[in-house]
Amino acid sequence: MVERRRMHNGPSVKENTVRGPEWYTYTAGARFYDTLSGERLIYRAGRVAGIRLLQPRPGGVVLDLGCGTGLNFPLLAAAVGPSGLVIGLDRSPEMLTVARRRVTRDRLHMVRLLEADAASFDTHTVNALIRQTGREPGVDAVLATYSMSVFSNWRAAWQASLAVLKHPGRAAIVDMQSTTGRAIILSPLAHLACLLGGSDIQAHPWVAVGVGCTDVVVETLRGGHIVAAAGTCP
Repeated sequence: MVERRRMHNGPSVKENTVRGPEWYTYTAGARFYDTLSGERLIYRAGRVAGIRLLQPRPGGVVLDLGCGTGLNFPLLAAAVGPSGLVIGLDRSPEMLTVARRRVTRDRLHMVRLLEADAASFDTHTVNALIRQTGREPGVDAVLATYSMSVFSNWRAAWQASLAVLKHPGRAAIVDMQSTTGRAIILSPLAHLACLLGGSDIQAHPWVAVGVGCTDVVVETLRGGHIVAAAGTCP
């Protein structure tokens, strides 16, 4: 079952985004995102690492913050199993349209979709959705992959996710920075990829995990371009 809800308490993509390359990426270009984003060659490795570090448990509830086209869904669904619940939250209706097709095609019956701004979503609506499945309110884990650096206020998004997270709960952030070491020669390509996607390569949102969580584990991949951090929020 795929359930779509819209929350109107936050700005929409079209209201709050400068119409640069990133505007096209997340609206009119959403249907091409999976093909053109470098997912297979570069970025899937970060998703795999982030979900492994997150350690979602079978039957658990996971919030995929800024889920986009749902590239995390198959991995998360495999982790929580048929008795689990994955809530994909994104403010782009075009990206969610692609995500919905993925859910239907892959028969991911444990996935629900919410259209909302990650920095200002209504926790009551999220909890109401969880209650509809016969569960207690709150999520067991929060995951944000390549989304925090796109948000205009990723710190607000982090705080909003903590408000719906059970404590203790698990949280993981996967995002991008400039390449390091020998791979620094590829830094211009990394910056171009972030520019086209509207990501702030200097944001380094994973630092929030190090500050607010315990048992923190950090991994870097693809020449330091990708950082995955996860921990327990007490």
